[in-house]
Amino acid sequence: MKIGIVGLPNVGKSTMFNAITNAGAECANYPFCTIEPNIGVVAVPDERLEVLTKIYNPQKTTYATVEFVDIAGLVKGASQGEGLGNKFLSHIREVDSIVEVVRCFEDSNIVHVEGNINPLRDIETINLELILADIETINKRLEKATKMLKADKKYQFEIDILGKVKKVLEEGKSARTIEFTEEEKTIIEDTYLLTNKPILYIANVSEDMLENAETQEYVKQVKKYANLEKAQVIPLCVKIEEELSLLEGQDKKEMLEALGLEESGLDKVIKASYDLLGLMSFLTAGEPEVRAWTIKKGTKAPLAAGKIHSDIQRGFIRAEIVSFRDLVDCGSTNSAKEKGLMRSEGKDYIMQDGDIVLFRFNV
Repeated sequence: MKIGIVGLPNVGKSTMFNAITNAGAECANYPFCTIEPNIGVVAVPDERLEVLTKIYNPQKTTYATVEFVDIAGLVKGASQGEGLGNKFLSHIREVDSIVEVVRCFEDSNIVHVEGNINPLRDIETINLELILADIETINKRLEKATKMLKADKKYQFEIDILGKVKKVLEEGKSARTIEFTEEEKTIIEDTYLLTNKPILYIANVSEDMLENAETQEYVKQVKKYANLEKAQVIPLCVKIEEELSLLEGQDKKEMLEALGLEESGLDKVIKASYDLLGLMSFLTAGEPEVRAWTIKKGTKAPLAAGKIHSDIQRGFIRAEIVSFRDLVDCGSTNSAKEKGLMRSEGKDYIMQDGDIVLFRFNV
């Protein structure tokens, strides 16, 4: 699963990517510093694994991961190939969801591609280019479906849905603002629209704005826009996050405390991005390894077992599950079992986030 980090040039996009991944993406005070996308795989922070590691003292602890892609900055006209538009659009088509960084601070030393700070204009610049690209996609699909209609009337439904989406796009709204039925979703998902990808907005504020970020006018503007798309907004100071990313252990904890934060903004971004993709984790715990396994929300037990090994899915008998809280209170899976807190679930069980599981199978 890939998450694309996008934004206009010089909004803090690559700096944030560096902080998230420590991958060393080039970062400079001029547009188009990022041309080819940088990719980094990062661990999803999970306090539950830290607790289980203390209980089991395993040989290794393995976190769930998310892949971030730092995509080239975009300017007006990208849908017509301006700047690095064609590269931008091709790279964004390859990701599953979008994190859009929006500059919400003034700094005369950092060039803004449009000459001044205006978060709403910046968001609309990017979204308009994605909308224009989607309209082109819809027109091509409409042309094809109209030709097929002569041979098969079932294409009328597709034409109606595409027409509905096109109308919304031409109003300057993204496809994600539309409520689709399950049947409509099947058609729309097959079009791979850019504006239908889940999105998370990052309001990049200055250090002196951070404490009261939620009340800052620029941040409120971003939130107002995001509400239309039912999207989340996370305010953070990318510069501070970059400094935090270089610290570990007690040093990092002390800096967070000094800033009055319980966790870094980037931890929030990583967790929110994981959730944005509709992902969750089930856990396995023992002396060899404590591990979080990534699955889609709504996954049934046998398919989750297949994440560990295909043989476990093929020979699935049952899943022995205990809640994280019960296991912590008992101290071990054996103790939880003795107290009757471990339950046996069959093939139709839908996995829950944080389930601690032992799969029984026979092949």
